[in-house]
Amino acid sequence: MCRNIKTLHNFEPPATNDEVRAAALQFVRKLSGFNAPSKANEAAFQLAVDEVAAAARQLLDSLVTNAEPRNREVEQERARLRNAQRFGTNRDNV
Repeated sequence: MCRNIKTLHNFEPPATNDEVRAAALQFVRKLSGFNAPSKANEAAFQLAVDEVAAAARQLLDSLVTNAEPRNREVEQERARLRNAQRFGTNRDNV
């Protein structure tokens, strides 16, 4: 799956519509192979983004959990540490 798509479920505050739309855009880009569609495909591309965003919002709104909501800052720090461990902290030699 696309690495740029982040988990949006069970955060406090909940995922915004902008975050859901950004994930939908990444998903449609991955499926279509287009970063930016041609004029001929633009309408179909935007419709797909709108429909995926609507389905994702509906999914997020209907999910239930007993787990405590996750903290965005804590999750970002964990991701930063995973990346540092995976790729090393000194990126200047690349």
